[in-house]
Amino acid sequence: MIDNEFVDEVARRAGLPPAEVAQREERAPGLLERLARTLAVASPELFITGPSVSQVERDETTIVTLTERIIHEAADAGRVVLVGRGAQAILARHSDALHVYVVASKAWRMQLAVERLGVDPAKVEKVLEETDRQRDQYVKAHYGRARQEPANYDLVVNAERLGFEGAAALVVTEAKRRGWS
Repeated sequence: MIDNEFVDEVARRAGLPPAEVAQREERAPGLLERLARTLAVASPELFITGPSVSQVERDETTIVTLTERIIHEAADAGRVVLVGRGAQAILARHSDALHVYVVASKAWRMQLAVERLGVDPAKVEKVLEETDRQRDQYVKAHYGRARQEPANYDLVVNAERLGFEGAAALVVTEAKRRGWS
């Protein structure tokens, strides 16, 4: 299973600190950021750039390109579970990929974020909404797809209703049905 390991591997290959990559991953630059970059290219004399401006800030595609390469390498190496990073779009044409979208109510996800991830209860709703918004924008900006569109997936499972074990059991059942045991 590859989830947060994406950050470490992209950082290693890009020669960047993992914290910098983590700050940028699964995030599409906002309108103001894109506009500022366009203006900086068109009129560089208006912008002072120095060593404090990282390669990631100058070229967002570095992280996206490396992430895509890592996803393809992992998929080519054999059976692997890839979490997020637009993998459902990157591997959309792979007939041997099983794309699963795990859903749950906002209230349940908020509770989980507080209990398991230690998110501040006073900020959990805002954190959850911002995370979802960034993930949606990332997939839309880089792959032209709606992340939450059920048609992008082979299987949609509700972890709140099924529990994690029940949801996992359905995924395993489908993998076995495909002869992947």
